[in-house]
Amino acid sequence: MLTDFTALGREIARVPNHRRVGRVVAVGQAALEIAGLTHQARIGDQVAIGLRGGRTLDGEIVALSERSARAMTYGPLDGAAVGDDATLLGAADAHPADAWVGRIVDAFGAPLDGRPLRPGPTGAPLRAPPPAAATRKALGARLATGLRVFDTALPVARGQRIGVFAGSGVGKSSLLADLARGIEADMVVYALIGERGRELRDFTETVLGPAGMARAVVIAATSDQAPLIKRRAAWMALATAEAFRDQGRHVLLLLDSLTRFAEAHREIALTAGEAPSLRAFPPSTANLIAALCERAGPGAFGKGDITAIFSVLVAGSDMDEPVADITRGVLDGHVVLDRGIAERGRFPAIDVRRSVSRSLPGVATDAENALLARLRRVLTAYENAALMIQTGLYAPGSDPAVDEAMAIWPGLDAFFAEPAPDGVAASFARLGEILGASPPPGRR
Repeated sequence: MLTDFTALGREIARVPNHRRVGRVVAVGQAALEIAGLTHQARIGDQVAIGLRGGRTLDGEIVALSERSARAMTYGPLDGAAVGDDATLLGAADAHPADAWVGRIVDAFGAPLDGRPLRPGPTGAPLRAPPPAAATRKALGARLATGLRVFDTALPVARGQRIGVFAGSGVGKSSLLADLARGIEADMVVYALIGERGRELRDFTETVLGPAGMARAVVIAATSDQAPLIKRRAAWMALATAEAFRDQGRHVLLLLDSLTRFAEAHREIALTAGEAPSLRAFPPSTANLIAALCERAGPGAFGKGDITAIFSVLVAGSDMDEPVADITRGVLDGHVVLDRGIAERGRFPAIDVRRSVSRSLPGVATDAENALLARLRRVLTAYENAALMIQTGLYAPGSDPAVDEAMAIWPGLDAFFAEPAPDGVAASFARLGEILGASPPPGRR
């Protein structure tokens, strides 16, 4: 009981004893102009618009001038009118707590599963800077993932940040759920940005399941919600992961998707007056993505780590579109899902040859690296000759490397889809069997 009253007291203390109030002076298609707050408001502050009839419309300051503040709202502008009151609410931080584990919350930390949920005792800024570069630890040890392809060819190290690049319908969400269940971590923060609303419950109950939810916090912003909410949900996920990291925990962060986060920022930035550039993305997009990704990774000495997996939607498999191009440059590896592989029924549909983990060669032994080099040679030989093989133009005996690759390929293709319930060493032993090589000795 004392704990309940203590928490209630903290919530009461956060309620301000006065408010600044301005007036709406213009209503546009996507934003409001507010007079009377220009010397009090700051970018990112929340506002409450009092509509006629007693309704309230919440929003956020996105631009300021000497004469007015521009605000976008979290809902449609229907009913907004010139002369409406605009109450300045100030900034709203995140307040994650252990009670969030196993729960679904929105971009503001409010529960979405119908049960009450109190905020945590201390606030965490939504847009915190990353740990100072000179104080951050190096990548940690290799993590078991529950999937053979990641345990061998595409390793994930503690504190690593990787991107999963995929078009729609190639198994991206299922792969992320497999990693959420399989990667070693103290807890999981899963951000669903711009997902279809009908999929949220199915994802948490069926795809993640009780075992996945038992150590997870799911933060969701559905596709119909305002761009401010989608962008805020991504920042809420990072703030939540950082709060648990600073307690010394190893956090697995999965953010699906970074593309929808960037698209939400594009709409906000253009409304705020920023000029469009490449494919209408404003210049601030590159820094915004880098700042978000840099917050994940190894923590400072004495803290925990955030191992992060960001999904990136690539329309038409265009790996050079702006968000994909920016993201590849700031992450520690990229995993490419291929529609052709998915269409022939192999999941996860990873194109291993086009995928890279920058934790190699450091997290593997010399023997394991030698086995992976042989794997790459076999993949290259087969894929270079794949068109001739598939059309029947290749004559066996023409190239010993291609002949060997043809013999090995069916086993490798099956290997890339196998679960790995028995760990990294067993996965390498299995790969050695397929490649006809001696398995590497025990790991250091």
